[in-house]
Amino acid sequence: MPKQDLLKKFAALAVQVGANVQPDQEVWVNATTDTVELARLIVEAAYDAGAKKVSVNWSDDYVSHSGYLHRTIENLQDIPEWFIQKYQTFVDAGGCVISISSPIPGLNQDVDPEKLQKAGIASMRALHFYREHMMGNRAQWTIVAAPNPVWAKRVFPDLDEADAVEALWDAILQASRVTKDNDPIAEWAKHNERLLAHNKILNDHQFKSLHFQNSAGTDLIVELVENHVWAGGGEHNTQGVYFNPNIPTEENFTMPYKFGTQGKVVATKPLNYQGNLIEDFWLEFKDGQVVDYDAKKQKQALKNLLEFDEGSSYLGEVALISHDSPISNANILFFNTLFDENASCHLALGRAYPMNVQGGTNMTPDELAKLGSNNSMAHSDFMFGSADMNIVGTKQDGSTVQIFKDGNFVI
Repeated sequence: MPKQDLLKKFAALAVQVGANVQPDQEVWVNATTDTVELARLIVEAAYDAGAKKVSVNWSDDYVSHSGYLHRTIENLQDIPEWFIQKYQTFVDAGGCVISISSPIPGLNQDVDPEKLQKAGIASMRALHFYREHMMGNRAQWTIVAAPNPVWAKRVFPDLDEADAVEALWDAILQASRVTKDNDPIAEWAKHNERLLAHNKILNDHQFKSLHFQNSAGTDLIVELVENHVWAGGGEHNTQGVYFNPNIPTEENFTMPYKFGTQGKVVATKPLNYQGNLIEDFWLEFKDGQVVDYDAKKQKQALKNLLEFDEGSSYLGEVALISHDSPISNANILFFNTLFDENASCHLALGRAYPMNVQGGTNMTPDELAKLGSNNSMAHSDFMFGSADMNIVGTKQDGSTVQIFKDGNFVI
C-alpha cells in the first residue's frame, strides 16, 4: 500500500481535477469493498472541497457473482422501484459522481452468459435516465482506480500477492501522474493543455473520414459525422463546470457517423466485458454495422455485446492515442479499459457521446440520430492501436492528410 500522503494526493486529484466538486454540491462515490481506504480518503477530500453531502454507493463483485449463479433470469431482470428512485433522487439533487474501478478479471466466466446479458439490459433500461444524464455531461463525473489482489496477480503473475498489489498501486499512480515529489493538480493542468492543443488541430481539419491500417490486419475506414467535435482531457458540463472524466487519460476522441464504417479491425488488447476477458478478436464492418467477427477466447461474450441492442453493433467513438505515450511505454497490460484504452487507439461499440457533435448536448436522441449519432445502452471500448499504425484523414474536399505514421501523431 502506498504511503498515506500519496493516497491523499490521489484522492484530492479525483475530487479537485476529476469531478471538480463544487461548494455545496452533493457527491456520490461508487466504490467496491476492495477499495475502502481510497473511498474514505475521497469522502474526506470531497468534504474538504466544500461538498454538502457525500454518499458511498458500495458494491461487492463476489456478492454480485453469487447472485448471477443462484438467481433466475426472471429474478435478475426485476429491478425494484426503490433502486431506481435512489438514482433519480441523486440526479434531482444535481450531484457529481466519483467512481473507483477495481475489476476482478474472469470472475463471471462460470456464469450463464444469458443471465449476464438479460440482467444488464434490464438494469440499463431501468436506469436509462441516469445514463443519459451522465453521458450528456449534465453533471461532472470521473473514474479512478484502485487494486485488488486478484486483479493485481493477473497484471503481475510472477509476484506474490502483496508485492503484486504494491506494484499495481505504483503503476496506477504513475499513470495518473501522482508521484512523491510532484503537484498532480498542476501536472494535470499542463496535460490538459497538451490534449486541448491536439483537439484544436483535429477540429480545424474537420475530416470526412479516417483510414486505419497496420500489420495486425486492420484496414478500416471510419466516416465522421458532420460538425464533429474532437475532445480529450477535461470537459465542461452543461452548467460550465470543467472536469476530467477519466484519470488517467491520453486520448483525443470524436463521433463516427453511424452508417459510415467499412472494413476490418483487429483488436490488439483483450476486452474485459461483464467479467469475461474477450481475447484475440476481430470485427468486420459494412455500412457501419458489424457483419462478421471472431474471438479465440470468450466469443460468446463478444456475441452478447454485439447483440445487446440495436446500436451495440455500431460504433459510438473513435479515439486516437500515440503509441509513444506514458501508459503505452509502461508496457503493462492492465486488463482494465480505463488504462488499456489510454495505451492504444481505440473504438467503442455502442452509444456515442452527444458532446462530440456541435450542439449535441442540447439535442434530443431523435435529433442526434438524424445527424448519424449512434444510440445504445452499451458503450464498450476496445483497443486496436499498434506501433506501426498509420492513419490518413480525408477532408471534405477530397484531399488527404497523414495523421499517424508508425503509431504516432505527425500533425
